[in-house]
Amino acid sequence: MARSPLTLAATVTAALPGANVVDVRALTENASGKYDSAVASLADGNRVVVRVATDDDSSGELDAEARALSALTSGVRALLPFRAPVLRGSATHNGHTALVVDFVAGYRVDAAHVPAGRGVATSLGSAIAAVHALPESVARAENLPQLGASQARDDVSRLLDRMAASHRGPVSLLSRWSRALAADRIWRFEPVLTLGGTSADVFVFEDRHGVPTVTGLLSWQGLGVGDPAVDLRWISSAPEGAPDVFGAYVAASVRTPDAALRIRARLYAELEFAKWLVHGREIGDDGIVDDAEALLTSLADSVVDDDLLAEDDLDVDDAIALIGRVPATSASEVDTSMQTDAYDAADTAFFVDEMTSEDVAPRPDQEETAPLQLSEWVAGGSAAADDTDRGDTAEADRAAEAALRRWASS
Repeated sequence: MARSPLTLAATVTAALPGANVVDVRALTENASGKYDSAVASLADGNRVVVRVATDDDSSGELDAEARALSALTSGVRALLPFRAPVLRGSATHNGHTALVVDFVAGYRVDAAHVPAGRGVATSLGSAIAAVHALPESVARAENLPQLGASQARDDVSRLLDRMAASHRGPVSLLSRWSRALAADRIWRFEPVLTLGGTSADVFVFEDRHGVPTVTGLLSWQGLGVGDPAVDLRWISSAPEGAPDVFGAYVAASVRTPDAALRIRARLYAELEFAKWLVHGREIGDDGIVDDAEALLTSLADSVVDDDLLAEDDLDVDDAIALIGRVPATSASEVDTSMQTDAYDAADTAFFVDEMTSEDVAPRPDQEETAPLQLSEWVAGGSAAADDTDRGDTAEADRAAEAALRRWASS
């Protein structure tokens, strides 16, 4: 049962000895029940947010949030063009972590409602670039996760192995993702300080001269060094604003983005379906597994004529149109690896709502997906590709064949 505002007010005084709470109001944060939250007004005129975890997993997330906020020293905060909450105190309530942080005012925008053009989209892109420009030493200060390019690739490999072992989902997707995994050129990136997978609704806005501008970032629990693409995967859920988010990110970046940044962002977005499937199997929930399989089938249908690696002929508009609707990712990951235990079923709700009953309901006459001839999965334009691209394609085919053999024999 959710804790009452009065109980949360008592938690504030436990975390901040001597604080005088004069008012407290429940706070709805779209956290899917992970926390009980409230906004408390103090006698000194300040407002704070108190969050109390509801289970051990969410306690771990709040512990990670505390470490990340501690890593944001005053010098680091001075480099950011927006506010980050200041950790005011912490406590334990019934064995679960409670955090008290400064209240950051502003309004939020869901990814699906990010409009094209100057304002929300461009400010989001610039804000993410500002985080990625922070020095990597920020992560070392609090022993935050640090993930290199090879480790990021290995995480994807392990996820695909677990999906293959499930014998669930279209073989065509496993082949598609295995080819991307084997393409060396898309994994040549410079790790940066990332949020470990963010979402649009953790940024807060204020209107400045009539233009929506990011003035705060609420969630930092995934902070660490990793692939910059993980913080852009959510734009697949923002079909209208995605091109401007990405364009503003590139324009504001202090590093030249690698050529495959969009491909990896898109790959990570698609892999959220696989994570959902693996998560369902790990906890033994057949309902989740069936739901994930239906989503994977719809995704496979939407990309049947699309080559994920055809970067040269693909712009952002095309990428978003081809990927269709994919689940918004959770910002609650504790690290930057491809873990599944923090995945939230609500993240796929908007996709399921828009699918027809024929898309979701299993068809009794549906035949098992036949293995693909990998020769059909050659990237478009390969005849004109250079020797490196031909080598990538051959290596990709070998990896896909290996994945399919694992699928058939496991």
